[in-house]
Amino acid sequence: MLRIGVDERRTRIGRRHRLGPDVQAADPVEAAASVVALHATDPATVHLSVAARVPGSEVASTERALYDDRTLIRMLGMRRTVFVVPTQFAPVVQAACTDDIAVKQRKLLVKHLAEAGIAPDADAAGKWLRAVEESTATALALRGSATAQELSADEPRLRSRLSMAEGKAYAAQPYVTSRVLFQLSAEGRIVRGRPLGTWLSSQHQWSPAEDWVPGGLGDKLTADEARVKLARAWLSSFGPGTAADLQWWAGWTAGQTKKALTAVEAVAVDLDGQVGYVLPGDETPEVPMEPWVAFLPALDPTPMGWKERDWYLGEHKSRLFDNTGNVGPTIWADGRIIGGWGQPESGEVRFELLEEVGRETTELVEAEAARWTAWLAGVRVTPRFRSPLEKHLSQG
Repeated sequence: MLRIGVDERRTRIGRRHRLGPDVQAADPVEAAASVVALHATDPATVHLSVAARVPGSEVASTERALYDDRTLIRMLGMRRTVFVVPTQFAPVVQAACTDDIAVKQRKLLVKHLAEAGIAPDADAAGKWLRAVEESTATALALRGSATAQELSADEPRLRSRLSMAEGKAYAAQPYVTSRVLFQLSAEGRIVRGRPLGTWLSSQHQWSPAEDWVPGGLGDKLTADEARVKLARAWLSSFGPGTAADLQWWAGWTAGQTKKALTAVEAVAVDLDGQVGYVLPGDETPEVPMEPWVAFLPALDPTPMGWKERDWYLGEHKSRLFDNTGNVGPTIWADGRIIGGWGQPESGEVRFELLEEVGRETTELVEAEAARWTAWLAGVRVTPRFRSPLEKHLSQG
């Protein structure tokens, strides 16, 4: 079995994830494709991940790709997480991951509707939900785009309340609005459009999916066909990786992962005692790269691309990840994490290195921190999921 060492894996990160200075992406779509999809749970991540990979990128260029050219689309995907995906690849993500999520979430919502007394039983709750969904989708089609509040005015049943954690200290009675819109989105019928506010806003207008993807997102591929395409894309960007890495990243079962790896004819390789996989013909080493440094935002797809991270994270997990496994802002050098960064109220980028890296790398880090301070131009980005080091650097 061919061995692929840590140095080779790190070289692949720099080249394939478009992080080295000589291999950066030409535009936001190419940047997204280089890592399959951009994390979008935190809206700032999309813009910062693009800016780390596209020279001269601005917020406006990413917004243009998302909302004018519509070559990128924001959608629910792997692990029930929101991603920004190249629009042409969106049907693959839908069939490979999102359709299964939609089925599970529908069952859960029907259960909650019945428990809240909105309908007498699960069967009636299912019919109620279908009726509200169709009415909401019709209202959205008539408007062309709309906010959740506008759709609630068109379909008053969206203002029905659920009863969550009844009897608990954290009990709540949220409107059903967000759950219905989530369900329509998960089934590929509606998509998130422009934000309500700045590029840091997590509130969006909604639009019919057909306005973004001709013919919509569904019924283009079988689940098995889509999982093969998604596995191939992941291996191209993140390979070599283990079956456990791919299973975690995609949110699949072990059986689905094994079937997809078999279908792509993945080649087993030795990752220092672990079995990893690459695509057929991808065993050849990458061309070595010049030294490089990159500042990546919280939840960037690169550090979140593998389940097993010691080979690029080292001993820094406790400083750079929160308690639920979300990565904060990181500093990379030549394919490994060497530190983190944050912003105090004044807006400049502060950093801390977690290991000795030498004068040359330190100078590259200092120059990159200055570049990011200029790029952000006083805008302070506070990650939705904050790491201990980012919190520390953001004080004062």
